[in-house]
Amino acid sequence: MSQSAAVPGPEIIEALYAVIASRRGVDPDQSYTARLFAKGRVKICNKMGEEAFEVAAAALAEGPDHVVSESADLLYHLMVLWADTGVEPASVWAELARRFGTSGIDEKAARKG
Repeated sequence: MSQSAAVPGPEIIEALYAVIASRRGVDPDQSYTARLFAKGRVKICNKMGEEAFEVAAAALAEGPDHVVSESADLLYHLMVLWADTGVEPASVWAELARRFGTSGIDEKAARKG
């Protein structure tokens, strides 16, 4: 998928996920995503954690544009982790929908019980 073919709006997550998933088994010298898959889940998790920290740091010390940029990096690495673990975006959307309208306090309490 070329950058000019990017899908606007939330649909970009589904489109980008499809590209990410298609990179499994591709030559790691040809794709950063393939390189992450080849290095394994620990590396993917480390990168995701690093990006999460960078979002938080940007929120504390940078402007909104930097938060946007770091958030895009975090979402990308999260989708790599989803693909590595076999999680489809639709499963995440279904879980969010299930939780929608439920108090966060009530939802957390239900998980403990």
